[in-house]
Amino acid sequence: MAIIIDKGTKTIVQGMTGSNASLHTRFMLEYGTEIVGGVTPGKGGQEVEGIPVYDTVKDCLSRHPDATVSSIWVPARFAKDAILEAVHAGVQSIIVITERIPVHDMLYARYVAKSKGVMIIGGNTPGLISPGRGLVGMLPKIAFQPGRIGTVARSGAVTYYIANSLNLGGLGESTSIGLGGDPILGTNFEEILRLFDEDTETDAVIMAGEIGGVYEELAAPFVNQMSKPVIAYITGKAAPQGKRLGHAGAIIEGSMGTATSKIAALKENGALIADTLSEIPELVKKALGKS
Repeated sequence: MAIIIDKGTKTIVQGMTGSNASLHTRFMLEYGTEIVGGVTPGKGGQEVEGIPVYDTVKDCLSRHPDATVSSIWVPARFAKDAILEAVHAGVQSIIVITERIPVHDMLYARYVAKSKGVMIIGGNTPGLISPGRGLVGMLPKIAFQPGRIGTVARSGAVTYYIANSLNLGGLGESTSIGLGGDPILGTNFEEILRLFDEDTETDAVIMAGEIGGVYEELAAPFVNQMSKPVIAYITGKAAPQGKRLGHAGAIIEGSMGTATSKIAALKENGALIADTLSEIPELVKKALGKS
């Protein structure tokens, strides 16, 4: 099985009537994602791509109680309320596309979600895809093909570059997840690694981090506990201290958060380290005894 989203997983789209959300609603539907409803306050009764729009998540779920996933495409100032609305309505997994969410807003939303057992992916995530089964977000479907390698990355671009490298190496993906580029994330690497480790259709995991923050270093001890091999790739190795690389969270502070410290922590805990994207397929095959 895939993780978080599989074939037939029913999803909703918050902010569906916005231009970006409506465009990607069409792309997700074309991929086969089962979108059952959208939510935009004041726009209830409208349709987007033939999908009904409701004023609230509660209204949407009252008509579609088996929906378990929501994607959020609202402006940053409304993101906290949108997340909390989905949490309290009973959504199980929330994919937050919105970027640059205020730190205190995300800290509070994450706290409430965790207290209710709800998973948040993002903010500033490109989404996730289980190739051939479902897509939530804006990942380019052409980059992915079905397989048995799980991938999780901070960066959207790195997510599909890794998938492309795996595909060229004759491998494919079980599920690929963009963890998000904001400083405060709803879900960390360890939580996703745990899901992959429990997934019977994932044989190995690619974990791609970047400079800034400590998510990779915090996840490193769990890598040593996993039953499946982990191949790690860290971007930003040549960046000087204090340099920001696009993402709000990609800034080095002190002795932690550097590429060197992340690579050392992961290597010490049993991860195989890829210096370049092109090395990843061979490391996967080596780890699985296929080379």
